[in-house]
Amino acid sequence: MRVVDFRRGTAVPAQEGLAAEVILIDTSSWIHFLRPNGSPEVRSRVSAALSAGEACWCPLVRLELWNGASGDRDRRALQDFASILPELPIDAEVWDSACDLGRRARAQGISVPATDVLIAACARRHGVDIESADADFRLLERV
Repeated sequence: MRVVDFRRGTAVPAQEGLAAEVILIDTSSWIHFLRPNGSPEVRSRVSAALSAGEACWCPLVRLELWNGASGDRDRRALQDFASILPELPIDAEVWDSACDLGRRARAQGISVPATDVLIAACARRHGVDIESADADFRLLERV
Protein backbone atom coordinates (compact mmCIF):
# COMPACT_ATOMS: atom_id res chain seq x y z
CA MET A 1 0.00 0.00 0.00
CA ARG A 2 1.39 3.40 -0.94
CA VAL A 3 -0.90 5.67 1.05
CA VAL A 4 1.14 7.13 3.88
CA ASP A 5 -0.58 8.35 7.04
CA PHE A 6 0.83 11.75 7.99
CA ARG A 7 -2.03 12.58 10.35
CA ARG A 8 0.16 12.52 13.46
CA GLY A 9 1.16 16.09 12.69
CA THR A 10 -0.71 19.10 13.97
CA ALA A 11 -3.75 19.45 11.76
CA VAL A 12 -5.61 22.63 10.98
CA PRO A 13 -9.35 22.68 10.40
CA ALA A 14 -10.38 21.21 7.06
CA GLN A 15 -10.87 23.67 4.27
CA GLU A 16 -14.44 24.41 3.35
CA GLY A 17 -15.56 22.19 0.49
CA LEU A 18 -13.02 19.42 1.11
CA ALA A 19 -14.25 15.86 1.39
CA ALA A 20 -14.16 14.28 4.85
CA GLU A 21 -11.27 12.07 3.70
CA VAL A 22 -8.74 13.95 1.63
CA ILE A 23 -5.67 12.48 -0.03
CA LEU A 24 -2.78 14.58 -1.27
CA ILE A 25 -1.79 12.94 -4.55
CA ASP A 26 1.98 13.18 -5.01
CA THR A 27 3.62 13.93 -8.33
CA SER A 28 4.82 10.34 -8.73
CA SER A 29 1.27 8.99 -8.58
CA TRP A 30 -0.07 11.67 -10.94
CA ILE A 31 2.61 10.66 -13.45
CA HIS A 32 1.46 7.03 -13.31
CA PHE A 33 -2.14 8.19 -13.68
CA LEU A 34 -1.40 10.36 -16.70
CA ARG A 35 0.71 7.80 -18.55
CA PRO A 36 -1.13 5.07 -20.47
CA ASN A 37 1.55 2.62 -19.36
CA GLY A 38 1.58 3.76 -15.71
CA SER A 39 1.21 1.27 -12.87
CA PRO A 40 -2.35 -0.12 -12.93
CA GLU A 41 -2.42 -0.20 -9.12
CA VAL A 42 -1.41 3.44 -8.77
CA ARG A 43 -3.74 4.52 -11.59
CA SER A 44 -6.60 2.73 -9.84
CA ARG A 45 -5.92 4.42 -6.49
CA VAL A 46 -5.73 7.89 -8.07
CA SER A 47 -8.87 7.23 -10.10
CA ALA A 48 -10.73 6.10 -6.97
CA ALA A 49 -9.65 9.23 -5.07
CA LEU A 50 -10.76 11.44 -7.95
CA SER A 51 -14.12 9.66 -8.27
CA ALA A 52 -14.75 9.96 -4.54
CA GLY A 53 -13.87 13.66 -4.53
CA GLU A 54 -10.98 12.93 -2.14
CA ALA A 55 -8.03 13.93 -4.35
CA CYS A 56 -6.17 17.16 -3.77
CA TRP A 57 -2.75 18.61 -4.52
CA CYS A 58 -0.48 21.35 -3.27
CA PRO A 59 1.35 24.12 -5.15
CA LEU A 60 4.61 22.16 -5.31
CA VAL A 61 2.95 19.09 -6.86
CA ARG A 62 1.18 21.38 -9.35
CA LEU A 63 4.52 23.00 -10.24
CA GLU A 64 6.30 19.67 -10.67
CA LEU A 65 3.54 18.43 -12.98
CA TRP A 66 3.50 21.60 -15.09
CA ASN A 67 7.28 21.52 -15.28
CA GLY A 68 7.12 17.99 -16.70
CA ALA A 69 4.10 18.45 -18.98
CA SER A 70 5.23 17.23 -22.37
CA GLY A 71 2.31 17.84 -24.67
CA ASP A 72 -1.15 19.25 -25.20
CA ARG A 73 -2.78 16.20 -23.61
CA ASP A 74 -0.83 16.69 -20.37
CA ARG A 75 -1.50 20.43 -20.33
CA ARG A 76 -5.25 19.92 -20.85
CA ALA A 77 -5.34 17.37 -18.03
CA LEU A 78 -3.51 19.76 -15.70
CA GLN A 79 -5.90 22.59 -16.59
CA ASP A 80 -8.81 20.26 -15.82
CA PHE A 81 -7.24 19.27 -12.49
CA ALA A 82 -6.69 22.94 -11.59
CA SER A 83 -10.40 23.60 -12.05
CA ILE A 84 -11.58 20.73 -9.83
CA LEU A 85 -8.88 19.87 -7.29
CA PRO A 86 -8.66 21.55 -3.92
CA GLU A 87 -5.17 22.91 -3.31
CA LEU A 88 -3.64 22.68 0.15
CA PRO A 89 -1.74 25.89 0.84
CA ILE A 90 1.95 25.94 1.68
CA ASP A 91 2.14 28.73 4.22
CA ALA A 92 4.87 29.86 6.62
CA GLU A 93 3.91 27.16 9.13
CA VAL A 94 4.30 24.46 6.47
CA TRP A 95 7.73 25.84 5.57
CA ASP A 96 8.77 25.88 9.25
CA SER A 97 7.48 22.33 9.67
CA ALA A 98 9.38 21.24 6.57
CA CYS A 99 12.62 22.69 7.93
CA ASP A 100 12.09 20.82 11.19
CA LEU A 101 11.12 17.58 9.44
CA GLY A 102 14.16 17.77 7.16
CA ARG A 103 16.46 18.41 10.12
CA ARG A 104 15.02 15.48 12.10
CA ALA A 105 15.18 13.19 9.06
CA ARG A 106 18.81 14.05 8.44
CA ALA A 107 19.60 13.48 12.15
CA GLN A 108 18.18 9.96 11.74
CA GLY A 109 20.30 9.34 8.65
CA ILE A 110 17.38 9.78 6.26
CA SER A 111 18.19 11.82 3.17
CA VAL A 112 15.34 12.65 0.81
CA PRO A 113 14.76 15.48 -1.67
CA ALA A 114 13.66 18.78 -0.14
CA THR A 115 10.60 18.74 -2.39
CA ASP A 116 9.37 15.53 -0.74
CA VAL A 117 10.05 16.98 2.71
CA LEU A 118 7.92 20.02 1.84
CA ILE A 119 5.07 17.88 0.44
CA ALA A 120 5.16 15.66 3.55
CA ALA A 121 5.10 18.72 5.82
CA CYS A 122 2.12 20.10 3.88
CA ALA A 123 0.23 16.83 4.33
CA ARG A 124 1.02 16.74 8.04
CA ARG A 125 -0.02 20.35 8.54
CA HIS A 126 -3.38 19.78 6.88
CA GLY A 127 -3.95 16.35 8.46
CA VAL A 128 -4.24 14.41 5.21
CA ASP A 129 -2.77 11.23 3.79
CA ILE A 130 -0.42 11.07 0.82
CA GLU A 131 -0.85 8.81 -2.19
CA SER A 132 2.62 8.28 -3.61
CA ALA A 133 4.57 5.80 -5.69
CA ASP A 134 7.74 7.33 -4.19
CA ALA A 135 9.42 5.38 -1.36
CA ASP A 136 10.80 8.59 0.19
CA PHE A 137 7.46 9.23 1.88
CA ARG A 138 7.66 5.87 3.65
CA LEU A 139 11.02 6.97 5.05
CA LEU A 140 9.61 10.30 6.20
CA GLU A 141 6.67 8.56 7.85
CA ARG A 142 9.08 7.24 10.50
CA VAL A 143 10.36 10.71 11.40
